[in-house]
Amino acid sequence: MNKHRKIGPEDARSWLLVNGSRTELFDAAYESPADQIVLDIEDAVDPAAKDEARRGVIEWLSSGERQAWVRINDHTTPYWGDDVSQLAGVPGLLGVMLAKTESAADVTETFDRLGGAAPVLALIESALGIEEAVSIARARGVVRLAFGSGDYRRDTGTSADELAMAYPRSRLVVASRIGGLPGPVDGPTVSSSHPVLREQAGVTVSLGLTGKLCLDKEQLPVINEVISPAPSDVAWARDFLADFDARGQVIRDGSDLPRLGRARKIKRLAEVFGVSALS
Repeated sequence: MNKHRKIGPEDARSWLLVNGSRTELFDAAYESPADQIVLDIEDAVDPAAKDEARRGVIEWLSSGERQAWVRINDHTTPYWGDDVSQLAGVPGLLGVMLAKTESAADVTETFDRLGGAAPVLALIESALGIEEAVSIARARGVVRLAFGSGDYRRDTGTSADELAMAYPRSRLVVASRIGGLPGPVDGPTVSSSHPVLREQAGVTVSLGLTGKLCLDKEQLPVINEVISPAPSDVAWARDFLADFDARGQVIRDGSDLPRLGRARKIKRLAEVFGVSALS
């Protein structure tokens, strides 16, 4: 079993998309440092190859202790019904990423058809999905929201400019907070340039998203590093909590409570991700 994959979906920073038709890539993806892997039988697979790709994914998930998420086709397509009926009960299925989610009903019906055992990562990729983000975040069975940035741009005509894309990202952050979900998962960076990836992952963090879709294993170390607490933040949290305990956990003023919440969150995430404080 992959020693790297100990980060649960609620905290996962990197979500590696793997072409569902390329079964020869599955093992390498599983052994990668991705927090979660997603076998894609939606956009990555030609319609004529959907059945074969689904069978390959199910066969791989059913052998041994290997586990993964599966990106399934959206609720309006003829492939969705076969996806949920055939994936239901598959041993290694951790959950599904539902493409083009546009309503809470899309999530709950998917969740129910999977037997209520596989959580749904709702991939929001359209103007309607952004508009319905709060109800989607409150839907039974949803574990987290994700942003399908490329399809959103195609749907709305929006550019990839940071300012233009800040609105839908912020809507997903606010909806996640209202729905009691972890921060959403941002869309992928297409560029193979690590400086560009680092910059875009920094924007992800600055807007309050806490994960990012990945297209290539080479992106994983950068994404995991940028989305993790910085060692300097871990050192600050350690010192603040030590001082808070030393003074008998007394709240001195109004700024202490938000700082306490931030320090505790940083400490927890540092433990989950294995980040050490600066010495």
